[in-house]
Amino acid sequence: MTCSDSAVLDTPAAAPIHLERRWPKEGYTRIPNWVYTDPAIFQKEMDVFFAGQTWNYVGLECEVPETGCYKRNWIGNRPVVMVRTETGEVNVLENRCAHRGAQICWQNTGRVTDFTCPYHQWNYDLHGNLQGVPFRRGAMGKGGMPKDFDPKQNGIRKLRSVNRGGSIWATFSEEAPSFEDYCGAEVLAEIDHMLPGKPLKLLGYSRQLIPSNWKMYLENLKDPYHATLLHTFYITFGLWRADSKSECIPTGGGAHSVMVSHNEGKKKTEATTEMSRFRDDLELLDLETVTPRAEFNRGRVGGAWVFPAAQFGIQANSLKTRHVIPRSPTEHELVFTYYGYEDDDEEMTRLRLKHANLLGPAGFVSMDDSEMLNQVQIGVTGYPEARGIVEMGGRDTEPADYMVTEVLIRSFYDYYRKAMGL
Repeated sequence: MTCSDSAVLDTPAAAPIHLERRWPKEGYTRIPNWVYTDPAIFQKEMDVFFAGQTWNYVGLECEVPETGCYKRNWIGNRPVVMVRTETGEVNVLENRCAHRGAQICWQNTGRVTDFTCPYHQWNYDLHGNLQGVPFRRGAMGKGGMPKDFDPKQNGIRKLRSVNRGGSIWATFSEEAPSFEDYCGAEVLAEIDHMLPGKPLKLLGYSRQLIPSNWKMYLENLKDPYHATLLHTFYITFGLWRADSKSECIPTGGGAHSVMVSHNEGKKKTEATTEMSRFRDDLELLDLETVTPRAEFNRGRVGGAWVFPAAQFGIQANSLKTRHVIPRSPTEHELVFTYYGYEDDDEEMTRLRLKHANLLGPAGFVSMDDSEMLNQVQIGVTGYPEARGIVEMGGRDTEPADYMVTEVLIRSFYDYYRKAMGL
């Protein structure tokens, strides 16, 4: 096995954070608890990662199917809006009025002919251009904007964006590399696997607010070790187990990752003796819940984490994106967007919706994660000077073909420390 050949993300090293805190001498095999609680660290992350030279997931093209359809979203703690224009392209705009900064879109979705700020009614077209300013010339010969005020220079900022297979990405940076170079070959292959270029069909959403730091969810999806132990449903019915063929590939210098497994169904092996939550006595009356219809993935499940805050994946026949929205140092929002393809037949659409119940806030699996992340947050908050240990599978950052490893977390913190100047 060789290391990934994808490019290391060229994120400039941040200026050192001048705090009394110091990273443990063991390096990326130790994670200091204060990275999950410190407000200064959180704000630095928002600036370096979300507002910096990164590409951020905004949504799916099928969420804005017609001219004027929009979707509100967040890049870190910055509100943005994705909108379909008259020419058919999808723009990503800052969701703030150029006048005083109020959000121009308050609802998550809708359809408009243009955008009007509720505060002072400044009006913008679907490209963010300023079209109208009430009382620009004043009233009764008094007041108004200066004569040299130029509407062309005072619109809403349009972000640099790209459409990849129906997924929309944006960056605040003009210096960020191309989306293709940012992702690298392995991550692009996963995105193209899930989004092969044919029209998508929106199936629904689930959202939840999880009382933990946003990086904990990122780690959770880079952690196959817990999935082989915590999730009774996964390990009992063979959806994700330590004894399955698997791959854990850090990419982008550790920022991104690819993690996949091959569904081998319910079985009892030597490995199940280590799984205290394995329940050989459990049988499903509705086997369809865990039995996918054969399609393009051929039983391969998992997907790619695209740093900083998005994952594309498949579980059974459920296709989904996961988007993490940091809200504070100690809480984040998690949004699942479920989709299918326009050429799916009715039976496949029904299965995609049914298998969506594996994940989400009340899913057979995901509710385990959100509860554990809350418990971890409580633990690290009470002991900010302690640190976590990530040595399962060794101390290296090489790709692994097994699940009992924390290599993806180690690789991430190798990248994180350099980018944050810690």
